[in-house]
Amino acid sequence: MKAAQHFGTHRFPIVPHVLAVVCAIAATLGTARGQTEQVLYSFVPRTGMAPTASLILDAEGNLYGTASAGNQNSPNGSVFELSPSVGGGWTETEILTFKHIQDGWNPSTPLVADAAGNFYTTTLQGGTSNTNCINGCGVVFELARTSGGGWAETVLYSFQDTTDGSQPHGGLVLDANGNIYGTTYWGGNLSDCGGYGCGVVFKLSRSAGGWKETVLHTFTGGVDGAHPSASLIFDASGNLYGTTYAGGNVSDCPSTVGCGVAFELSVSGISWKENVLHTFSGQDGANPLAGLIFDTDGNLFGTTYSGGDLKACSSQGCGAVFELSRGNKAWKENLLYSFGGGQHGGNPAANLIFDPSGNLYGTTLLGGNSKECENGCGTVFELSPAGSVWNEAVLHAFTAHGDGSLPSAGLILDHEGNLYGTTDQGGTAADGAVFEVTR
Repeated sequence: MKAAQHFGTHRFPIVPHVLAVVCAIAATLGTARGQTEQVLYSFVPRTGMAPTASLILDAEGNLYGTASAGNQNSPNGSVFELSPSVGGGWTETEILTFKHIQDGWNPSTPLVADAAGNFYTTTLQGGTSNTNCINGCGVVFELARTSGGGWAETVLYSFQDTTDGSQPHGGLVLDANGNIYGTTYWGGNLSDCGGYGCGVVFKLSRSAGGWKETVLHTFTGGVDGAHPSASLIFDASGNLYGTTYAGGNVSDCPSTVGCGVAFELSVSGISWKENVLHTFSGQDGANPLAGLIFDTDGNLFGTTYSGGDLKACSSQGCGAVFELSRGNKAWKENLLYSFGGGQHGGNPAANLIFDPSGNLYGTTLLGGNSKECENGCGTVFELSPAGSVWNEAVLHAFTAHGDGSLPSAGLILDHEGNLYGTTDQGGTAADGAVFEVTR
């Protein structure tokens, strides 16, 4: 291998915060090797709450992200910039606040930038209100710099909770032509998944009147999966890859909604065809909330929120890290690590990243050593390959007060190897934090 909640909305997936009690299997726990965590910024009610998405870093060293919940000026979330201050410290600036329903509410997904430096992401609510989404079904928006140095939002698409989808929980990905791709957790065929729809994969393309949505795949809740909750990725041939939280083979899964799938979408004539790469069954992982990443050999890596060691976390498993490798006729899953909760961490909800040496980094929503949170306040972890085994080292265990807690977002890596991320809660006012782990 080479390296390459505060949502306030209906029908959000119920993720059990279960007690993690059993040690992890499939690898041994390492100890942090001189890692240092520092909180760069703690959110307080006047500057937003609950940053649930990963950050992006620009060439000048500024960090950008979203806060999913509101503040005194904007009760429905914000987009923020963190800039290094002269002499030390960081300065937070809200570059967009969500005040009106038509502009979107509750941004909960990471920003993605185009070549011109414009940002794109989604909101969980807002947009067009209807009987199914009183506060709107979510929007896709663009944030572009103005000539005066500020930022201006343009709503590109408002979901209607019909065949077009509803409530995008995952981030976006752009192709070389500027088209936008993403997923929605609900919507699609409203006769499926309890009458709410099982979600869709969509494409937004520029048209004469603005932006046009095309649904590439509508999930049925059966073997093709249900409720995609994460961002998609492209391969070099233009195929899309992703995961679903539910669906698959329900009969083999300890969860009544199914353990989810990993899937590929490829162009077939004028349409797109889904190919299920792997159906999770519990012992090999279950219910992925995160998307996939590639290594340079074309293997896929990801996390599942539950499953793995089914003796842990009330027989639901505390989550796992897996690899999918391409075979002659099918993809093969290799379970790299099963979380056991406690000091090892548990229940990863976010994407992984590689460093140049082929080590993997991520976060767990729960677990760690803290007594401040009933099930642990979460961790930052590293997985390092040692032959056929991957060894885990907990780089940081969160402690809530003055630190951070419940990191539901993934990490980013700067050119010096430092890690940056967010926590949903914790910090000075328990409203979330941005942190750095130096190595």
